[in-house]
Amino acid sequence: MRHSILLSALLAGLLSLSACGSSTPEDHEDEQGRTRGQHQDGDLQSGEHGEVVKLGPEARRAAKLAIAPAAPGTLRETLQLYGVVRPNAERIRSVTARFPGVVRSVAAKVGDTVRQGQTLATVESNESLQVYPIVSPLGGVVTERATNPGEQAEQASLFTVADLGTVWVELALFPRDRSRVKPGQAVRVQTADGGPVREGKIVFVSPLGASNTQSLTARVLLDNADGFWSPGLYVRGQVTIGESNAALVVPATALQELEGGTSVFVDTAEGFVARPVRVGRSDGLVVEVLQGLAAGDAVVGEGSFVLKAELGKGEAEHDH
Repeated sequence: MRHSILLSALLAGLLSLSACGSSTPEDHEDEQGRTRGQHQDGDLQSGEHGEVVKLGPEARRAAKLAIAPAAPGTLRETLQLYGVVRPNAERIRSVTARFPGVVRSVAAKVGDTVRQGQTLATVESNESLQVYPIVSPLGGVVTERATNPGEQAEQASLFTVADLGTVWVELALFPRDRSRVKPGQAVRVQTADGGPVREGKIVFVSPLGASNTQSLTARVLLDNADGFWSPGLYVRGQVTIGESNAALVVPATALQELEGGTSVFVDTAEGFVARPVRVGRSDGLVVEVLQGLAAGDAVVGEGSFVLKAELGKGEAEHDH
């Protein structure tokens, strides 16, 4: 009887140990504490340095990813100023009549785009009674019209035409920063609502201050061939007042916060790998990388948030 009880207890213990040690492949976790699984295109997989997001050709195109190699670069020290877009005063012309007379016809109105030599109006000379054309002295936009048919054309301006292919950005510069801003410095100009950025250069710093604002004017010449920068817009400008070199930089848009740390996505043969990095200085456009990347690594800049979203979807599937 005693032997039978001991044998039963031994068998029960062995069965208990067997149950505790049993598992299925789905219960095993990888080194990062995440459950491994098989996924389709666009899902999460485990990679050598982190998680991997795989996108097929169509998904890559739809994501509009900007991929560029990590490389040495330049960081800018900038001074932020605010101002307004103005017409380039060197590209504005007032149009007057050559001889006094009666305006017989008007062919342009405010807002019209005109070419150099285009007829804006016709005038009948008081002396010769001959009708002659009033033409635009340059290509641009009619910004003022001060005549109508039947009126007398004298010495006053009939039209104002402005070539808006370039514009001025007039930035308010306070006296404490006057010594830091000089002609020739590069400026990144952006609309006040955080829109597109365009590069220009300081072309003039006024020696005279404005009593109402207690500021000087720093003028930027800005290309406006696409007509985006309309006079009157409020803008902000980042003036480059210093530069320093960095051994390795990536676009600021490449950085994503993952698992409480900073990572970038690197395009590899496996897919897009989330690579943890340690970063240093930043100028708002590029960021210095101190650890986690090598020169030449193909880093995703614009569009990296799409990969972060895919990563989040993959982890949510694991949780279920």
